[in-house]
Amino acid sequence: MKFGVALPYGSARSTAKLCQTAEAAGWDGCFMGDAIWCEDPMIALAAAAMVTQRIRLGTMIIPMPLRRPWKVASESVALDRLSDGRLILGLGAGAVWMGWQSFPDEVTDTRLRAEMLDESIDILTLLYQRKPFDYAGKHFHLKLTLLDEMHYPPRPVQQPRIPLWVVGIWQRPKSMQRVLKCDGVLLEKRDAAGQAADVTPADVRAVHSFVQAERTLTSPFDIVMQGKIAHLAPAQQQDVLLEWQAAGATWWIENLIGLSESEATTFLQAGAPQLK
Repeated sequence: MKFGVALPYGSARSTAKLCQTAEAAGWDGCFMGDAIWCEDPMIALAAAAMVTQRIRLGTMIIPMPLRRPWKVASESVALDRLSDGRLILGLGAGAVWMGWQSFPDEVTDTRLRAEMLDESIDILTLLYQRKPFDYAGKHFHLKLTLLDEMHYPPRPVQQPRIPLWVVGIWQRPKSMQRVLKCDGVLLEKRDAAGQAADVTPADVRAVHSFVQAERTLTSPFDIVMQGKIAHLAPAQQQDVLLEWQAAGATWWIENLIGLSESEATTFLQAGAPQLK
């Protein structure tokens, strides 16, 4: 199992410093959120790419209904090449409660946002191949057969595409079918009333079995768990992480959102967990 952190929202300069600290302390990945309006995570991660060599850099998550997929494609290709193939692109339909009311032209309907996310995954996958194609979706339309290939940006370092992680709600059929099109799942769960519920190791085992049985892609697949366990005693942390690992989780992401730069630095310097 690999270990990463979800960094606090902050400046690109702060992000670069924190990623540099995390790499030196043995962490495997640093991930940035993308609210409806914040310092751009792609620019922040580009700054981090220039001062790191090994650590994975990623988004958790880009709310795709707010972005043109071809713009995300060009930005992510640039960042993947800048980092020598260390980018992971986390995608979702977006959290409307995070200030979307301030931008009334944005799409807030749940079904429509899910459709836009699905089409965006399709389009990103095609654009990364750097080949002409036409796409006729409900929300997005492309006619790359009309554009001279000399104007296409280069392919990303990572092939067949930059790894795509997507939010997946177990056991919602449409959500889990979307997961099968991607390279990792940021696993969530809802109760009968539609409210967030705790994901259990049993859920992870079930998702692992589902993916093994149903996914047709041959690229590696990650099951990503996230939360806060830093407050637990070391022995308790070990128990929690070993249980997730045994269930099939491949990443643990410790959530540092809300910490100051100084607090996050202190946490990162203590080093990534070491499973015994």
